[in-house]
Amino acid sequence: KGLCQGRLWGCFDEFNRITLPVLSVVAQQVLAIQNAKKQGVSLFQFPGDPQNVTLKPVCAFFITMNPGYAGRQELPENLKALFRGVAMMT
Repeated sequence: KGLCQGRLWGCFDEFNRITLPVLSVVAQQVLAIQNAKKQGVSLFQFPGDPQNVTLKPVCAFFITMNPGYAGRQELPENLKALFRGVAMMT
């Protein structure tokens, strides 16, 4: 809610260390935000929450992942579809 209401950008580092039940909730919330931005509305609700959230359309969210390390997991397909993949090589 804070990112949407505060015109903020957020970067969530090592996103694939989050447990699957939490990732499922995050997927629903990200989808709700993206749908609200596409519809051009200024208020929306997260699934299961009756409280209106103010949407400032400049808000954005980014994730980083370090695949292949112990304790990391693959993102569910429904969550992968909400983000654009970018690879970095050093």
